[in-house]
Amino acid sequence: MLLLLLSSSCCCNLSGDSPPPPSPPPGAGGWSPVVTEQEPWLQVDLKEQMEVTAVATQGRFDSWDWVGGYLLLYSDTGRAWKQYRHEDGSSLWHFRLVGNVNSEAVVQNKLSHPVRTRFLRFVPLDWNPSGWMGLRVEAYGCSYKSYVADFDGRSSLLYRFNQKSMSTVKDVVSLRFKSHQAEGVLLHGEGQRGDYITLELHRGALDLYLNLGEFSSGRVAVTVGSLLDDQQWHSVHIERFNKQVNLTVDSHTQHFHTKGEGHSLEVDYELSFGGIPLPGKPGTFLRKNFHGCVENLYYNGINVIDLAKRRKPQIHSVGNVTFSCSPPQLVACTFLSSSSSFLSLPAPAPAAGGSAAGGFSVRFQFRTWNPDALLLSVQLNPEPRRLELQVNGSVTFQCGSAGQRVNDGLWHSVGLNTRNQQVSLTVDGEPASTIELWEQLESRGSFNFGGCPPADCQNPTPDLQGCVRLVFLNSQPVDLNRVQQGLLGNYNELQFDTCNIRDRCLPNLCEHGGRCSQTWSSFSCDCSGTGYSGATCHNSIYESSCEAYKLIGSSSGFYSIDPDGSGPLGPAQVYCNMTEEKVWTVLAHDVPSPVAVRGSSLHSPHVTRLNYSASAEQLRSVVTGAEQCQQEVVYNCKKSRLFNTKDGSPLTWWLDWEGERRSYWGGFLPGVQQCSCSLEENCVDMNYFCNCDADTDAWANDTGILSYKDHLPVSQIAVGDTNRTGSRAVYHIGPLRCYGDKSLWNAASFYQESSYLYFPTLQAELASDISFYFKTSAPSGVFLENQGLKDFIRVELSSPSVVTFSFDVGNGPAVLTVKSHLPLNDRQWHYVRAERNVKEASLQVDQLPLRLLEAPADGHLRLRLSSQLFVGGTASQQRGFLGCIRTLTVNGVHFDLEERAKMTPGVTSGCPGYCSGSTSLCHNRGRCVEKSNGYVCDCSQSAYGGTTCNQEVSVSFDTESSVTYTFQEPFSVMQNRRSQASSVSAERSSSSRAREDVAFSFVTSQRPAMLLAVSTFSQQYIAVILAKNGSLQIWYHLQTDRSPDVFSPVAANMADGRLHRIRIHRVGKNLYVQVREDVHRKYSLSSEAELISIRSLTLGKRLDEEATLAASRGFVGCLSSVQFNHVAPLKAALTNRGSSLVTVRGPLVQSNCGALAESTSHTLQGVVTAVVFIAVCALAVISRLLYQQRRAQRSAGIKEENRLGMYTDYRTELHLHNSVRENMKEFYI
Repeated sequence: MLLLLLSSSCCCNLSGDSPPPPSPPPGAGGWSPVVTEQEPWLQVDLKEQMEVTAVATQGRFDSWDWVGGYLLLYSDTGRAWKQYRHEDGSSLWHFRLVGNVNSEAVVQNKLSHPVRTRFLRFVPLDWNPSGWMGLRVEAYGCSYKSYVADFDGRSSLLYRFNQKSMSTVKDVVSLRFKSHQAEGVLLHGEGQRGDYITLELHRGALDLYLNLGEFSSGRVAVTVGSLLDDQQWHSVHIERFNKQVNLTVDSHTQHFHTKGEGHSLEVDYELSFGGIPLPGKPGTFLRKNFHGCVENLYYNGINVIDLAKRRKPQIHSVGNVTFSCSPPQLVACTFLSSSSSFLSLPAPAPAAGGSAAGGFSVRFQFRTWNPDALLLSVQLNPEPRRLELQVNGSVTFQCGSAGQRVNDGLWHSVGLNTRNQQVSLTVDGEPASTIELWEQLESRGSFNFGGCPPADCQNPTPDLQGCVRLVFLNSQPVDLNRVQQGLLGNYNELQFDTCNIRDRCLPNLCEHGGRCSQTWSSFSCDCSGTGYSGATCHNSIYESSCEAYKLIGSSSGFYSIDPDGSGPLGPAQVYCNMTEEKVWTVLAHDVPSPVAVRGSSLHSPHVTRLNYSASAEQLRSVVTGAEQCQQEVVYNCKKSRLFNTKDGSPLTWWLDWEGERRSYWGGFLPGVQQCSCSLEENCVDMNYFCNCDADTDAWANDTGILSYKDHLPVSQIAVGDTNRTGSRAVYHIGPLRCYGDKSLWNAASFYQESSYLYFPTLQAELASDISFYFKTSAPSGVFLENQGLKDFIRVELSSPSVVTFSFDVGNGPAVLTVKSHLPLNDRQWHYVRAERNVKEASLQVDQLPLRLLEAPADGHLRLRLSSQLFVGGTASQQRGFLGCIRTLTVNGVHFDLEERAKMTPGVTSGCPGYCSGSTSLCHNRGRCVEKSNGYVCDCSQSAYGGTTCNQEVSVSFDTESSVTYTFQEPFSVMQNRRSQASSVSAERSSSSRAREDVAFSFVTSQRPAMLLAVSTFSQQYIAVILAKNGSLQIWYHLQTDRSPDVFSPVAANMADGRLHRIRIHRVGKNLYVQVREDVHRKYSLSSEAELISIRSLTLGKRLDEEATLAASRGFVGCLSSVQFNHVAPLKAALTNRGSSLVTVRGPLVQSNCGALAESTSHTLQGVVTAVVFIAVCALAVISRLLYQQRRAQRSAGIKEENRLGMYTDYRTELHLHNSVRENMKEFYI
């Protein structure tokens, strides 16, 4: 949106000289500009189109004059210029070419892609500080011949076939084009059966519509490229074979499959190039014809332009098609700086016939990515009034607005007219936004575009970073060439004859479907809804396995796991069964119930395909990473055989994950057509290897477990023997169940400094994440290293308490360090995670603060490695690591250290010590700590206590009791706000980083009740309460300007004196709630926002501003094992009574929630029995006395009921009191 504003603040011009034309070269010594020239450049005319592959520079002969770095611009007309950039495999390039360090040495720069041009322009960036600029240049390349056609927007070329239609299985189309318009059809053809192909320029990008043999109302385009309306040449290449298509625009390629059922493209009569000549043609849609130049247009090897130029009969020309490219009429300038760019133009005389009306008019076109920018500033009479035109700005007085989103990188036209005592604003030809004024506006001084001189204008809105063209003042065009030559107006930080805008979202460097947005100087990724987080959506927000969830204290329930982490597979939903010693991952399919079969035969079998809750690739990743997998198969039969045939061919079979047929049944070895009863020798008829193969009239059963991992899971089952009289079968395929995570404890021990493990080169050009655990007693050592010609990446323990992550992608070495206040060579496991992407690098060690380093703007992007990856050492066999490394993962790929260690001297598989096995010695987030003669469990991060962190920590509350755990004091929050800008938690509001884990148990008979509340300094909060009816409610208030999200996972009364376990897990917008073992809910929040600056967590009664009825009532009952992320507040209240972080009000009674619940349950059962017995007796008495004593008995019944109620309440309270006294210790804090 554009905003038109009037302001009373001042705006004036700052004079400055514009650069004169470049001076001629001073003889044979080389080119050197006059010292007084500003922004000089050297232009070279190659006299004809050339394909330039390299340029070389040298300083001025026998002098102290040379150029240290320069920009290279090129143009085929000498008017519209494009800046050459080194391609770095993405949309971000380097502008600067390396120059000289003395006057005599020749420095050659090979161009990463050839440039087809006639003119070259060398723009010095820096030079010898002890001398001046000096250049001798040379260009390398060869002549370039091209066939050119110019289309004026109303013309086209038709390539007509020899027959009525042409059907092709393979097509190749190539061309180059340039245009100043964002719309236009380049190629179109269609057939009567529904085939069509259309290539068109739309919103500055290329859309390809391609369909083979399918009539469809909606046409879906494949889009490639961006900003293609820049009057520069762009290459297009289309390859199609059957349904496979490659579309390449410049260096960006899209691979896709066509729509439709056919494999050939059938086009009737002709193909049109440059437009659709007949808009009323059936089946076509109205689009603008192309306006610009096309070069070297080839269709299946046919040079279309050459045929047209030679007037061959196959080509029919419509309209005015010429065969030379007309010079560009639109010359743009680029505003480079958001703080100092401006173009100041004097007000011209009013147009003829306009003086009577007074006022002024301005028209121009602009393009930008920035959401806030100053477009125009004009001083008005009387002083100090001023009119401003902004992009989404906000200043003192708003007069009007027009247009929608205009920071989309496209050209937008703006018209401003202040005549006839009104201001009208028009954007992109839309209806004008008009404001009536009391008096006529008159301009005073200059018109400032894109900014204003700093001496006269203190503008809070950033200056324009973008391009401007077609400037008209009072209907008179402005010649920007005169501005550049210093003959008109004034400017600063501008580039003329070029629009140097670029699309930083092409290609999209946001991974996993992240949405890219950009400004002039940077891009950002929106990861919401992707399941990933980070600057480029690289990191999975989910754990890799159920085993990993258990290690962080989770209990059984449905979870999303990402088996390959930051890899391409994405998350899958599974059920994690943690009730046994083994943690089972369960993946269900869409046929959960038994299936009855009749009427199937070997030639017409009953076939069922199983679709799982994960993709085939995800299933394979889960199976491969597990220690063991299995799937139960059940076959109930009645005269229905499995394998009993004369020729040995099976009657029933199943397909494995690859679609291979398998004919062995559950419980037996692969490849053998037998069942488990054969292996166990208990088949009903020992003459057969399966119970069903006995082929009896009675029901039989063959049940077994498929456990050969390479074949799992079952993807399809076929039953082929139920077509005989009396034949019936019922089968059931259970879910895929796997346990164990082979990568979690995959370890290697390094006991020689010169030893190492080597692996293939890291594939980590644009992004890489490396994570592992280590333990050592050595003071230093390299964990891993990979080198290239100049690039490298390394993670090492540089001192006993410092981990260092260093790398070089061509911008010079970058180093991140994390220093621990305790030694890291303490023979305990420590976690390290290093990540590097095109936006930033980070290093995490244990729970220490994350270190973050932003990548340099417009620096090199690709990490080019060539050597092997060395783990535990270096190629030089120096500074090797001594100790253990386990769970090494790079970009979601788990490295098998144990297998590689078996064949490497100086390295052994596994790691010695009690804490190095897969057996969980410490539970519920407890950390195993090695000792010289054993181990101990560090339960400081766990809500549980005891020697193995499995003992519940429970406390009884009364109406006045509360526990408040303070995360940060207000002064520390204010103090840390500056550092938060560069730390991980501040930082961005990348909401997909938002994550909470809450777990606790409770027993209460009170309702309503406040169980738990978390609040922040920004007025956000989370609350878990029992409502008036005893139902559980979870409140999430993440956006203070909206109402909180409220969820009720259990509607039943939970204030029933029983023990309830609650687990809440939030990742981004997804909220997972588990109540006990049987209730699992998933909800979607209205916001993904993080909890910013968490203030406190409160258990029981709350006294702050967010008090509700539940909060005012507090909590009466028992709370147990309360965990919030890594904090255990209830445990902290009992064990750290003197800590400033914990505030306790009222009495706290250490208790046992489980015992309370059990005693309450027994008491309630006794009460119910007594009530039932007395009620029966009362009914008998009432029946016997009938009407005579109705009133008297009714009164007696009421008295008896009241007495019984009092007795029951007393019994309950007494029983609870006695039970609690037996297992509690009371203290007051």
